[in-house]
Amino acid sequence: MPLQIVSHPDYDAGFAPDHRFPMGKYRLLMDRLDALELTAGLNRPEPISPHWLRLAHEAGYVDQVLSCTVPARIEREIGFPVGERVSRRAQLAAGGTLLAARLALRHGIACNAAGGSHHARRAQGAGFCTFNDVAVASLALLADRLVENILVVDLDVHQGDGTAEILAGHPGVFTFSMHAEKNYPVRKVTSSLDIGLPDGTGDDAYLDMLADALPHLSRRAPWDIVFFNAGVDPHREDRLGRLSMSDEGLRRRERMVIAHFRAAGIPLCGVIGGGYSHDIEALARRHAILFETAAAFA
Repeated sequence: MPLQIVSHPDYDAGFAPDHRFPMGKYRLLMDRLDALELTAGLNRPEPISPHWLRLAHEAGYVDQVLSCTVPARIEREIGFPVGERVSRRAQLAAGGTLLAARLALRHGIACNAAGGSHHARRAQGAGFCTFNDVAVASLALLADRLVENILVVDLDVHQGDGTAEILAGHPGVFTFSMHAEKNYPVRKVTSSLDIGLPDGTGDDAYLDMLADALPHLSRRAPWDIVFFNAGVDPHREDRLGRLSMSDEGLRRRERMVIAHFRAAGIPLCGVIGGGYSHDIEALARRHAILFETAAAFA
């Protein structure tokens, strides 16, 4: 069976090519997946219901995003204005992660070709993140009683502060973040388990630390689903990354995580997380590693 992939053309909100956020990577990622013949299991999401958004975010903030009336102060923290295309993109990306999670429960593994917006907090967005799609999807699955125990494995180079804040106190969710300790955000929010790594860690030390952590995570609970944020910004050529990883290191990381949980029969939902290289085509190739690896387990 082909890998179940969720994507939508409007994941690309049409930013200028020189914008700090490389919006064109979503289109180039799908071009790459087409070239790799990985899109036979393509699914298109709908904008997520505001009902599900309000499980994770304050109703007033949700209304501001949907009506494109986000205060300028919050837009500055997000990193771009929240106009109609950005609002639609945020709704689609959150809907895409929820759809991918449901597909993962059905098929064992699925990936959203967006998502991982882990800096969005309950009251507002931040750090290029408008809605926290993984938190929204987690709370929606719990509300629908489709799962009881959720594990979030966040390997973006930045700590998953928004996810930690929103999901803190939910007994059915365990949040794990392994990130560059000295990177954004300056003020971390404590996850269920955090591992902060020094700058320049490199492939081998990074993967050794991850290999030690995975069995510990598996012993925490009988997980019904894992959300895997496969941010590629730990790469040595990423302008916001500081962990000096290579393409091959990312490939080994993806295989380690996916193989670990699929060997245990645990459904896995992948999201692409961060990636900010100036070379957008190289960035799309790095994001594609998640899908190439996941396809071997579909």
